[in-house]
Amino acid sequence: MTLTAPGVVTAPQPHRWRWPALGVILAAEVMDMLDALITTIAAPTIRQDLGGEESLVQWLGAGYTLAMAVGLITGGRLGDLLGRKRMFLIGAAGFTVMSLLCGLAGNPELLIAGRALQGLFGAVMLPQGLGMIKEMFPPEEMGKAFGAFGPVMTLGSVGGPILGGWLVDADLFGMGWRMIFLINLPLGLAAVLAGLKFLPEIRLSAATRLDLVGVLLVSAAAFLLVYPLIQGPELDWPVWTFASMAGSIVLFAVFAAFETRRARSGKDPLVTPSLFRKRAFTGGLVAGLAFFSGLIGFSLVLSLFTQVGLHYSPFKAGLTSLPQALGSVAGFGLAMSGLQEKLGRGLLQIGAVIMAAGAAVFGVTVHLTGLDASPWQLAPGLAIAGIGMGMIMAPFFDIVLAGVENHESGSASGTLTAVQQLGAALGTAVLGTFFFHLLKARWSFGAAMQATVWVEIGLLGLTLALSFLLPKRARTDQAGH
Repeated sequence: MTLTAPGVVTAPQPHRWRWPALGVILAAEVMDMLDALITTIAAPTIRQDLGGEESLVQWLGAGYTLAMAVGLITGGRLGDLLGRKRMFLIGAAGFTVMSLLCGLAGNPELLIAGRALQGLFGAVMLPQGLGMIKEMFPPEEMGKAFGAFGPVMTLGSVGGPILGGWLVDADLFGMGWRMIFLINLPLGLAAVLAGLKFLPEIRLSAATRLDLVGVLLVSAAAFLLVYPLIQGPELDWPVWTFASMAGSIVLFAVFAAFETRRARSGKDPLVTPSLFRKRAFTGGLVAGLAFFSGLIGFSLVLSLFTQVGLHYSPFKAGLTSLPQALGSVAGFGLAMSGLQEKLGRGLLQIGAVIMAAGAAVFGVTVHLTGLDASPWQLAPGLAIAGIGMGMIMAPFFDIVLAGVENHESGSASGTLTAVQQLGAALGTAVLGTFFFHLLKARWSFGAAMQATVWVEIGLLGLTLALSFLLPKRARTDQAGH
């Protein structure tokens, strides 16, 4: 990809090593998905070992995803400014080192700090991948490249708890739960070495300065939203928690106004304002926020329900989600069999209905079986939900990023992935807080789980409604904007 004049980009030449490079990018996605979710299954064991309050269970996930959400927009912009390959390698190396810190942590505070730093380095690493794909692949291969994210992300979202449960129970080398972090060391090293060999060096922006004020505004806004959602229940919702959430809305508005004014004055904004005039992109952001909030929040609550409510071992609890993983592969397979090209956004909409139906079946099963539910009894609902999840994930990124110009891709991919992570942090905070609140109100585990299922179904309904803002089909001429 070369610049011929300011804002004029030539059509990309296919990168020689594009398929191995895609493998490196997907490996980074696997590390992120595993680390975003693997602590959901290990959290009760970690708390038993290190101590800490109930909020530790939520902070292990939300600290990571919040730090990543805060940093992703900046990470995407840094790739534009300093080179995507360089920033990917820095992010992957830092992520690996922080995984070692988490694995050696001796108290809850150090572990949560390590998780936050993991998230920040992940924020530098992840947005470079989506940007590089748009530059490495010709238009006719773009759909296949983006489509590969579907099985990786769906398998990672439910495979993480399975791997986490096995590692905790296996107690490899006497390390117990610490192996869920130490396993990243060989993965991270392999990603760095393969990245050096196969990733192209791409730098699209002629800008040389980072929008530091924008970084501070969006970081503060995200933190002010998620922090009170997690700490509020433990502190009995003091006034400052509501003031903090209100302040986050104000800061997001200030951030939007500041970025628009900065762009109009000819300076380089952190987020390209023109992105938000694209219906596919803005609709996709909000739909993604709703979808990932429900998906990740439900995963946390399911882990707590099976381990604390049903008294499953960590490995058995992880295996309980296996039908969802297999269902997601089946859903992705259906999408790739030609349905994605034929149905476009309709595939995403059908997937949302199927996933909601699976959640409803799961909720009815919990109602009928109570705390005597076996993994086999829970399997049908989870499998149906997994099929719907695979059908949603397969076309999601391709459709949302279809209308984005090449010179906007760094900002767009960083913003989209940031919303994905912010959704994960919000889901962990909101659904986790909701579940704990019901238990404190002396609801049974089964009743609290059923109520959480209805929240998940509501978020899927919102995702379905918002999907009508997306274009009916992804464009096929993305490289030629």
